[in-house]
Amino acid sequence: MTSRLSRLALIGATVALGASTFAACGANEATTDSGSGSDSASGATIALLLPESKTTRYEAFDKPLFEAAVADLCSDCTVDYYNADQDESKQQQQLTTALNAGASVIVLDPVNGAGATGMVSEAQGQDVPVIAYDRFIEGADYYMSFDNETVGKMQAEALVDAMGGSGDILMLNGAPSDPNAAQFKAGAHSVLDSTSGVTILEEYDNPDWSPENAQQWTTDQLSKYDPSEVAGVYAANDGQAGGVVAAFTGSGVARDALPPITGQDAEIAAIQRILAGEQAMTIYKPIPIEAETAAEIAVDLATGEDVPDTTDTGVDQSTYNDVASFIFTPIAVTQDNVADTIIADGFYSASDICTGDYAAACEAAGIS
Repeated sequence: MTSRLSRLALIGATVALGASTFAACGANEATTDSGSGSDSASGATIALLLPESKTTRYEAFDKPLFEAAVADLCSDCTVDYYNADQDESKQQQQLTTALNAGASVIVLDPVNGAGATGMVSEAQGQDVPVIAYDRFIEGADYYMSFDNETVGKMQAEALVDAMGGSGDILMLNGAPSDPNAAQFKAGAHSVLDSTSGVTILEEYDNPDWSPENAQQWTTDQLSKYDPSEVAGVYAANDGQAGGVVAAFTGSGVARDALPPITGQDAEIAAIQRILAGEQAMTIYKPIPIEAETAAEIAVDLATGEDVPDTTDTGVDQSTYNDVASFIFTPIAVTQDNVADTIIADGFYSASDICTGDYAAACEAAGIS
């Protein structure tokens, strides 16, 4: 039988084929997918609740990867999917709907991690275990995510290097309601605050991670500071990085004169900007291993199997804030290693990236 690791690679490649044509759309009602694999049969329903659709990864990768992995692992399992569209009360209602519909496991990426403990209690009160997916929730049965403080450190280190070790920067963080955002921010500050010569001119916690807010805030700062004064921009994710680029170019800065800008999520637009020299780096978090691990643990819980100390994806169980956890390693991507990371993993193909105006940039980077 094909190993789960081999299936992970196949599932990831299959989902990636459709990613380049994906158009994000929020799901207000549950969508249901039945498994077609043959590893087990339970008739169980697993509910997947994701927080929003402005960040393209959730609908383009997390959802289809999770659904495909469950289908491959459990022939008789069903996935009920919900997207909260960044609305905490809507997500609470969706959880109740999922429980009333008979979910035996909840996989929850919360809109507000700190406010999601009540949802965990509601599920556990009905003997339904909760997997905190990507964002930590106190009291969850399991938690899985990437090493988020390390993400912030890697972003800040790359920014400082790209600026030549010093300069004045703007800093755009994620939503205060997102526990990951606080960890990214803490990791970044640990580097920036200890680097002599780096000054944070202004800092912003973006309430919903939106590129539009990032663009408007950056535009406002460029009315206070001459663009030439800004030596770099810490943007916590790629969507915000895109907003920063739009703000600078809208203020008359040429694309080849943009300051170094960080990012996260390895969105295809960000990879294109990196190759074109418009963004310094992004953080690639291999979503396939996160989604596959979540599916494996969810299926084990749904079918009454023991959760392993080491998953079939090769990740060891640990503990984070008293919750059994599986923590994954992020990867920094720059112009020099796009081919060895994003493309080599099948996350995107060269043909996905090297389109239109970016074909020449790909050729210059040795990607074809």
